[in-house]
This record gives sequence, C-alpha cells and structure tokens, in this order.
Amino acid sequence: MSQTERDRIVEMAWEDRTPFDAIEAQFGVTEANVIRIMRQEMKATSFRMWRKRVQGRSTKHVALRNKAVDRFKCSRQRTVSMNKIAKR
Repeated sequence: MSQTERDRIVEMAWEDRTPFDAIEAQFGVTEANVIRIMRQEMKATSFRMWRKRVQGRSTKHVALRNKAVDRFKCSRQRTVSMNKIAKR
C-alpha cells in the first residue's frame, strides 16, 4: 500500500461521515486494519481521541446508520469513485 493510499485512509477514517464500509469498498481494508493504520500513523493521544469519538458512532458504522442514508460525501470526495454504500 502506498503512502498516498495510507494518507487517504487516515483522512477518510478521521471524517465523521465516512463509514468504515466505504473505506473497505475503496481500499479493501477492514475496520480492524483501519484501526491498525490509524494507530501507526497518529500520535498516541490523537489516536485515543479518535478511537473514543468513532466507537459506536452511527455515521461510521453502516449497520447503525439510518437506512435512508445510502451515501457519504465530503468536499474532497467529489472525484473519488465508489462513493455509494453497497446495498446488502
């Protein structure tokens, strides 16, 4: 995995509205691996703050999200492909 891809994964993980499922769809990286990447790329205090913030957050977990929401969008994601959550 390139550093650019790792940086993008960290950026997407930091965004509150980007679910882990979207990261997995785009990069093939599971939530557990995203957490591992975040731990490696961030300072310990920043990682703990992020982890506390996203744990159980409905916007980060598709299963907890309102069923009417089927997309995510950020100003930097306009050109990113696969920006829809796959219907299961």
